[in-house]
Amino acid sequence: MQQILKGMRVVEGSAFIAAPSGGMTLSQLGADVIRFDQIGGGIDYRRWPVTDEGKSLYWHSLNKGKRSIAIDLKSPVGRELIQNIITASGEDAGLFITNFPAKGFLSDNNLRAKRHDLIYVNLTGDRNGGSALDYTVNSKIGLPYLTGDGDKPINNPFPAWDVVAGQQIAIALLAAERHRRQSTEGQFVKLALADVALATMGHLGFIAEAQLNSEARKPVANHIYGTFGHDFECKDGHRVMVVGVSPNQWKALVKVTQSEDKIVSLEEELKLDFSTEGDRFKARERIQEIFYLWFASSSFLEVKRALDEGGVCWGPYQSISDLVSNDPDCSTENPLFSEIDQPGIGEYLVPSQPIYFTGLDSKPPAPAPLLGQHTDEILSEILCLGSLEIGKLHDAKIIAGP
Repeated sequence: MQQILKGMRVVEGSAFIAAPSGGMTLSQLGADVIRFDQIGGGIDYRRWPVTDEGKSLYWHSLNKGKRSIAIDLKSPVGRELIQNIITASGEDAGLFITNFPAKGFLSDNNLRAKRHDLIYVNLTGDRNGGSALDYTVNSKIGLPYLTGDGDKPINNPFPAWDVVAGQQIAIALLAAERHRRQSTEGQFVKLALADVALATMGHLGFIAEAQLNSEARKPVANHIYGTFGHDFECKDGHRVMVVGVSPNQWKALVKVTQSEDKIVSLEEELKLDFSTEGDRFKARERIQEIFYLWFASSSFLEVKRALDEGGVCWGPYQSISDLVSNDPDCSTENPLFSEIDQPGIGEYLVPSQPIYFTGLDSKPPAPAPLLGQHTDEILSEILCLGSLEIGKLHDAKIIAGP
């Protein structure tokens, strides 16, 4: 965790993945991110995975380093308190990110009436303001038909568009904040989860391919589209993934597997030039057959040593349990990770921000807050409420502590 955004205060109203991950990104870069929740927790407060005691590892992982205020969001007084926290004065404040509907007490008009230069980043499901989740967006854009045989769609368990949208939220906020510094103008920034996916499909050529070539992308199983890459099983059952995308990667793979003569013969037979990615892709199955015997005749350790020494781009197949138990990259040997003590859960391994600024000091990531842990602190610090006023709000059950 580094403090490049130290002094910036961001208010977050969120649930599920995209918006919380955007706030977490800003928090891990040093911003003071204040998350508000309904007393007792929002709809994702107990989302799986959970500990044996029912504590959400999901919620606590996505809210590292933030401050928490618990408030009755159904109460007019509670809603006004949230509005005032969002629009509080300060050059580095007036920054709000949310995936809640921008209506009612959280409408842009209502908030901007309290602070004209407010920066408000609002994530919706689709461009019309409708709801959508990563799975419904992914089904819409066709990618599940590229997994498996192309007939029956297979969902990917990784929420790609939520994660990308979270980064887009952080970028949008920082871009609008820079614009405000130069122009004194606020912004209402709209972002749709479906548009994040559609834009990415366009950036990567999927849309142009279907439109201009009149042919949609077909599934290629464990091959890599447009180049050579595949998985291979070693003699002892371990599997590895090898890639020959760049010329040097391809040459290293051919050399390590001692396949030079066979590859040249295959080029001549098929009248292809394997120095080009497209020709390697055209001959992918025949190339796979050539490499297969080398991997099948060697143990994983022998394969690992040869691939490392030969400079091949490769990776082992391992389960998430294997990653956590055996891989030094997923341990405190990697400066990305630290063991932290999360209140209510205990000690476990957590990552910080993967961006590393060489001119700044680093410190371990902070744990997620207890729900409502900073309620009194936030009301006193930002709204300048006294202890008597805060006590009355507690008595009226408009706010709650941890």
